[in-house]
Amino acid sequence: MSTQLEALPYRHVLTLPTEPSAVRIARETAEQALVEWRIGLRHPTVDPALLILSELVTNSVRHAASLSPQVTVIYAASPDCLAIAVHDRHPYQPPLYGAVTGAAGGGLATVMELVLALGGTAVVRADADGRGKSIWITLPL
Repeated sequence: MSTQLEALPYRHVLTLPTEPSAVRIARETAEQALVEWRIGLRHPTVDPALLILSELVTNSVRHAASLSPQVTVIYAASPDCLAIAVHDRHPYQPPLYGAVTGAAGGGLATVMELVLALGGTAVVRADADGRGKSIWITLPL
């Protein structure tokens, strides 16, 4: 799996209002991008990746909308790697790996179980000003 995100040749960026319709639009956009990049929607990583994306955008809508009027989704891929990032301007950085051990739960626990089961990685990256963050997920294809 490629670990250099800047080396991923396929990219798409989508910015949406932080409202419930963002979840559907982000998922539909991911499906369109995957088709354009010739990654089959029946690939075994695609359904879990779409669920992960939906959970992360849902979390931004539910928990960050008060401080973040927009959510940005970054999609990137190579022949052997799919990366998804969800960015909002809320400063809270959830403990991703704590979700697996019980320190957090709900959607993040599902996200992390899927990421780990697929042999992927997850990381939270704070914005330079500390007022927002991106959650990056990489999955092997």
